[in-house]
Amino acid sequence: MISHNIIHKPLLAVALIAGLGFTPKEGEAQLTMAQAQTAIDAAEAEARANNWTLTILVADAEGVPVYLRRMDGASARTSDIVTRKVHVVITTGGTSGAYGQALAAGTVDSIPGGIHYEGGLPIYMDGEFVGAMAASGARGSEDAQVVRVGLAAIGATSESGM
Repeated sequence: MISHNIIHKPLLAVALIAGLGFTPKEGEAQLTMAQAQTAIDAAEAEARANNWTLTILVADAEGVPVYLRRMDGASARTSDIVTRKVHVVITTGGTSGAYGQALAAGTVDSIPGGIHYEGGLPIYMDGEFVGAMAASGARGSEDAQVVRVGLAAIGATSESGM
């Protein structure tokens, strides 16, 4: 016989998690997996149109991966690079390329685990920061190009607009 405690304890845990703020607040912008997939689909199409073989990552505002795609033929190293680009975006709130320029100019401190290559951009929806998207496997400017195409596909930008 199934104990009612088995059923009630998970429900209680879900209620506590929701009550303690582990879920987004109503009206708070959030990035969905469907949006991440749409962005990556568009970015991959742009990469294929230019014969670039990339790894592409979309992460939420906490830096947690939502969707990752490594195209056939993309170097294994590109998975680490996109993760590090996203880390820089989440830490700085700016692009990985801008961080690289500021690092070279000596105007910012080095971020442990950070990387200074172009191709990591913040994701803003309705002026709210909701995550980061990065690509790796081509030139930095080309990585950034595919990310911008991905953002446009979901109506997002890399700037807050404020």
